[in-house]
Amino acid sequence: MLEKIEHSMEATIFKSRWILAPFYLGLVLSVFLLFIKFAQELWHLATHVVSASEADVIVGILALVDMSLVGSLLLMIIFSGYEIFISKIDIGDHKDRPDWMGKVDFSGLKLKVIGAIVAISAIDLLKSFMDIHENMNDADVNSLKWKVIIHMTFVVSGVFFAIMDKIAGDTKKH
Repeated sequence: MLEKIEHSMEATIFKSRWILAPFYLGLVLSVFLLFIKFAQELWHLATHVVSASEADVIVGILALVDMSLVGSLLLMIIFSGYEIFISKIDIGDHKDRPDWMGKVDFSGLKLKVIGAIVAISAIDLLKSFMDIHENMNDADVNSLKWKVIIHMTFVVSGVFFAIMDKIAGDTKKH
């Protein structure tokens, strides 16, 4: 009797992983939404490139790079998260299957996410540096200072994540 209850409870818990599937479908939709903003920014950049300053063009390109990194991060989270927490994605030996697909564990996903966040933060910081002008007020300087502090927090967090994973990996070997 108790074993039957235990088995039923474990089966329910195991099947509950599918509750996460709508989250990943929502992330797929967010990739489409991001694409709309990417296309809008690209169109704006293309139609104003002649009249824009060099700095404005560079900032526009950095915005496109930023969005492409966010899109790539979303796909990585969608693929890896789905495979880690829900079910393996069965596409056989499709020639376009990414090499990392099915090989990224939670630890690897965590490092890839923090790496992408650091890159996105660095691009945002670079955009801010490109936008520095001679008559910056105290609010602009304060905003830039906080962006640097936040970026460095991401960098330090990434280093700590990598160190923790290295320690955990060394512990598993012994």
